Amino acid sequence: QVELQESGGGLAQPGGSLTLSCVVSGGTFSRLAMGWFRQPPGKEREFVSHISRSGGSNAYADSVRGRFTIARDNANGTMYLHMNTLNLGDTAVYYCAAETGQYYGSHREGDYKYWGRGTLVAVST
Repeated sequence: QVELQESGGGLAQPGGSLTLSCVVSGGTFSRLAMGWFRQPPGKEREFVSHISRSGGSNAYADSVRGRFTIARDNANGTMYLHMNTLNLGDTAVYYCAAETGQYYGSHREGDYKYWGRGTLVAVST
């Protein structure tokens, strides 16, 4: 059974930075396309970014492009989300997800089979 565990969330000020990590266990990490999603308070979960199995291809939501960077370390079974220039709109619970059906990943929640429990990012003055 594949398990995902997020970490790195916390409180940040506007303009600040945080890095989220997602450690994957119980599967072959290099065979998993990975994604980050987030759920702002009172809103539905939304796509943030995804990365291909090799790490050579990625995609971002318009709201985070240019500020967030997705990365993965296949040797250590870990995915990252480097978040810069945070703003109040980035406040959300962030989830990592893994799928086996596609090489490149997807922006659709339904394409992901495995999910972490989430980590809270709160951006506040």
